[in-house]
Amino acid sequence: MPEQQRTRLLLVDDHAVMRHGLAAIINEEPDLLVCGEAEGAAQALELLATTPVDVAIVDISLKGSDGLELIKQVSTLYPRVRSLVLSMYDESVYAERALRAGARGYVRKAEAAETVMTAVRRILRGETYVSASVAAQFVRRVAGGRTSGETLGVERLSDRELQILRHVGRGLSNREIADDLCISVKTVETHREHIKRKLNLATAGDLLRYAIQFTRVEG
Repeated sequence: MPEQQRTRLLLVDDHAVMRHGLAAIINEEPDLLVCGEAEGAAQALELLATTPVDVAIVDISLKGSDGLELIKQVSTLYPRVRSLVLSMYDESVYAERALRAGARGYVRKAEAAETVMTAVRRILRGETYVSASVAAQFVRRVAGGRTSGETLGVERLSDRELQILRHVGRGLSNREIADDLCISVKTVETHREHIKRKLNLATAGDLLRYAIQFTRVEG
């Protein structure tokens, strides 16, 4: 198929090896083409401003930024671009958040490459792609049952609070979190207090232990 007729994909991931490997797989498809790669939100938005893109494949954890926030921006600025999340993070916690942010699908990195291609083609048809287990989770929620994400209690956290919880679980200080997210230390402290209250955690030590456990569950 001529290059100008192929579906154009942008890969947004802070791991170069992951991007290059995925690009090699995608470019083997006769109707797909990787038109750009980015390691963070700013670079991705620069490419979107100058390069025609049909699908953006985005990781949640990005260099100096957050994939969910990027997807929200893409949905607002470039509504014709369909976003697909490809991440290591637990889909039971993040898939619904990704869809609310504007993504059309969610795939874990542990899945086979064929699953990514299936998801891409499905969202190109205007459909949504999630795993069978996530679809069942949505059904249980509608039916009034509990899910694994609710068992963790993180469903009460905002996207930013969940992002900070991940940073705490990685052992980052308030200053390091603030620098990474481009917010003030005071804002980080406020979010930490909100997280403790929502998760019924009494002390900073309780928060740290919870965050470490949560980060391990995610991986």
